This record gives sequence, structure tokens and C-alpha cells, in this order.
Amino acid sequence: MNRAQSILQSTFGYDAFREPQGEIIHELEQGRDAFVLMPTGGGKSLCYQIPALLRDGTAIIVSPLIALMQDQVDALNQLGIKAAYLNSTLNVAEAREVESQLLNGALDLLYVAPERLLNPIMLSLLERCHIALFAIDEAHCVSQWGHDFRPEYQKLRVLHERFPQVPRIALTATADQRTRDEIIAQLQLEGARVFINSFDRPNIHYAISEGNNPKLRLWRFIQENHAQDAGIVYCLSRKKVEATAEWLTEQGRIALPYHAGLSQELRQKNQQRFLRDEGVIIVATIAFGMGID
Repeated sequence: MNRAQSILQSTFGYDAFREPQGEIIHELEQGRDAFVLMPTGGGKSLCYQIPALLRDGTAIIVSPLIALMQDQVDALNQLGIKAAYLNSTLNVAEAREVESQLLNGALDLLYVAPERLLNPIMLSLLERCHIALFAIDEAHCVSQWGHDFRPEYQKLRVLHERFPQVPRIALTATADQRTRDEIIAQLQLEGARVFINSFDRPNIHYAISEGNNPKLRLWRFIQENHAQDAGIVYCLSRKKVEATAEWLTEQGRIALPYHAGLSQELRQKNQQRFLRDEGVIIVATIAFGMGID
């Protein structure tokens, strides 16, 4: 754990692990599986990023959200960590370059969409590589009881079947007991150590606002609490995303839409503006991951 502590401080800039990050990292470093239930903002990504640097080979991170992949890869590259992603935003030449880096052992972490990972060509490519670990992020997508069920996630048991010696970690922030049981069964993680962290987060505040004229209440909340701040407004439909972004723009804020119906170029452009400019509001469906920093 001395090496893990050193990486935490020198690379990521933190003095100490939060509970139970250290134990999770130790399990993976030793080649054992783990199932992690930890709240958003609780530090889940470090639980696989540090073992990715401790173990030989490339860590393969399965993620369903393009925005989250781009956000994490950008952040890791800024820290000097060799990370990349493979998803539908890349053209053929860009994807081949990433695959070449993977084959040559030039990557510490590779983020892959589940659909891409399950492609027979991709699985064959992975069999020619040295893999440090598999991290299955947003693992609740495996559950048919969830609102963002992804059938591809249930097929990820193939990782255990084809790469039995490679440790796996499944992570989620949203799973009741039934969903946890389903994740463990579907991903064949019966032998994994289970970590459930406290969801008491004093820095996160939840409030419910009821009444007429929700736009006015939203505007009042922003003006009174975040008049100059960047932020995210989530909506249940693409139509509501477009209408809310347009309305906030009319009120004088920079508000940009993000949903799966927009072109890849526009989504990428809006995400970059959110990350780089001051005071930008993203209005989004859950296609824009809540794990965005």
C-alpha cells in the first residue's frame, strides 16, 4: 500500500484515502475481484485508476456514458497518465491509433463502451494484450429493474469466461439489495468482496420544490444560489432539454443542451465549453453523466 499511497499523493494530489478506497485498491492489486457501492462524488474512479497504475498492463474501463469517458480521459491526461477511449465519437483512423497504442502497451487505461467491448474483433484484440484489470462502471445498467438498463451489460460475463485470471471491479452509486444481487449474479462476481460505503454526504444537499411555474422556481434557485456558477440542469426528455436551455439563454445565462439526439460534434463542443468556459450551464438528459467533475 506504500506504492498506492505514493501515487495518491504524487499523481492525484490527495493526502489520504477515504474509507474504504485503500482496501478496494489492495483487493485489485492482489488480483481479486470487488463489488463497490459508493455515492456519486465518493471517489469510485480512484478505486480502479490507482490499481491500473500499480498492475502491469492496461486497465479496461467499461463505461456507458460518452461524456463521462471524455471527462475522465481529459483529466487523467492532464495528470500525465496515459489514457484513451474507444467509442462512436472517434473516426476510423482515430480508433485504429488507439488500438495500436493498446497493442503496443502504451496505455495505462482504456475506456470502452460496452457495445464496442463485446464486438468479437475487440475481444480478439484484447486477447493479444496484457490486461491489468477490468472495471465495469455504472454496473447498475445490468439490472432490468433500473431506468437505464443496457442489455449489453448482461453480456459482460464474457469477460470472466474469456479472461478468468484478470481481476474485475464493478462499481455503482445506485443499487438496492435486489439490484446488487442481480449485478453479482449477472457478472459472475459471487467470489468478489463487497464494499458498501456510507451515503451520508454533508457536502451534497437535496431539496424538493413543489408548486406552479417550475421555470420561475428554477430561475429563482439559480439566481439566489448560483448566479455566476457553472452547473447542470437535468430534464426527463430531449424536448424539455431544448426548451429549458433556450429559456435560460433568453434570461441571460449561457445554457447549452446535451442529449443523445444531438450530433456528436455538437455534444462534444458543448461539453468542452462547459469544462473550459466560466459559468456555463449544461441542460441535459442522463446521457450527460452525473459523475462529471
